Amino acid sequence: MKHFIYSIVLGLLLGGCKSTKTLQSSGTLDSRMSVKQIAKNHDKFQSNFTSLQGRLKVEYVQGERSETHTLTLRMGYDHTIWVNAFLNMVRLKITPDRVLFYNKLDRTYFDGDYALISELLGTDLRFENLQNALLGEAIFDINPKAFKKLKHQSAYKLTPKKSNPLFDLLYIINPTYFKLDQQQLSQSLEQNSLNIKYQSYQKIKGLVIPESLSIKATNSNDQTTLNLNLKSVILDQPLRFPFKIPKGFKAIKL
Repeated sequence: MKHFIYSIVLGLLLGGCKSTKTLQSSGTLDSRMSVKQIAKNHDKFQSNFTSLQGRLKVEYVQGERSETHTLTLRMGYDHTIWVNAFLNMVRLKITPDRVLFYNKLDRTYFDGDYALISELLGTDLRFENLQNALLGEAIFDINPKAFKKLKHQSAYKLTPKKSNPLFDLLYIINPTYFKLDQQQLSQSLEQNSLNIKYQSYQKIKGLVIPESLSIKATNSNDQTTLNLNLKSVILDQPLRFPFKIPKGFKAIKL
């Protein structure tokens, strides 16, 4: 179960290319900018590509335990998120319909839908939500009529006008390239929260892609942090997303 959840978060969640450039934010705010304009600019900067491949360095921290791994990330826009570990020991494939995973270390696999993740977050989850989180975009669409702008020193801070009985939502949007600096999903009653901070972005072939981000998942018992660094990104090249469950592996029962 722990290996499975860890791999799902890797899927959520993210240069060797000469065209890569780390972006710097001016931090200049326009106090007159409406929620509608902010949402429009955020949509304008969506990272619409055919395919993406990169090296994903992951630091996993829980309590005093810390591990670092380098993985291969591949994405087919709107249809596949694929993560592979060294020597194919662990592989994850997420599509709009399925979540597939196997682990050669303990000879287990999972083949199912989004029901488990949706149950953990307390809301229906789709492939689009996972893709958005990985690309520095709002997990759920920003409806200008449903959101309000709050004061923030260096960014645009948006929250829903009406409270949601299932979870609280917060977006902090960068004023320069209108990607997220931070987004937070929390459940006060259950003391659960998912906090994603995007520490730096890179510009590749005109698109703004996260370079460094931190994912912090907290509940009443513990806290898990994933520090991700995405490098050597290549866009719009033909990619394969192979996945075959090895023979003799045991299905994970959830």
